[in-house]
Amino acid sequence: MIKVDDIIQQANELFTLGQYDKALFLYSQASSYEPTNVEYQLYAVFCDIASEDDEKGQSLFEYFTIQKDIDFDHAIKYIQDTIGAYDGNNELMMQIIKDISTQNIESLDAIDYIDFKELVKSRGSFRIAYEDIMFSTKVAIKSKDELLSFINQLIDNNFITTAYSYLEGFSNLFTYDQDLVDLYIKCEQKNNENNEK
Repeated sequence: MIKVDDIIQQANELFTLGQYDKALFLYSQASSYEPTNVEYQLYAVFCDIASEDDEKGQSLFEYFTIQKDIDFDHAIKYIQDTIGAYDGNNELMMQIIKDISTQNIESLDAIDYIDFKELVKSRGSFRIAYEDIMFSTKVAIKSKDELLSFINQLIDNNFITTAYSYLEGFSNLFTYDQDLVDLYIKCEQKNNENNEK
């Protein structure tokens, strides 16, 4: 009996060694056994990227393999945005990632930020709306503006730990971005205010 986990482990080892063609073959083989597995599809995308840009592919692979067990949805979003900013012909890859992201939102009970804002309106406040979903649903962020708006609201409503986790999740994408630095400062100030009460 074929163990797909063994195939993936071997493929991952080949990927880290830079043997992308061999790794891609094994990822494709794993995908043929489990065609709906989003993770295997992503690994194949990493092979395509790494064959053009070794450092970029390895960085994405390393980030994803660490973050996927912590927060799969954030890991997918990070990969999507990073590939979007990647300088190369990767429209096909972006479409694959977009499809994966959509599938992920549907399968992981995530709510699009625009829909979440509608929920805030109907519930009358950000705090109540977020408390309604915080333990069962993730908010899917698709742009920097949405990210800034959402984190600001989290801080203003004293969801400091959650705000920090969103900032950490996107910090690699927006390295040294002044808007995110300002939000870190705002988080610290709010945290200090709360501790003084």
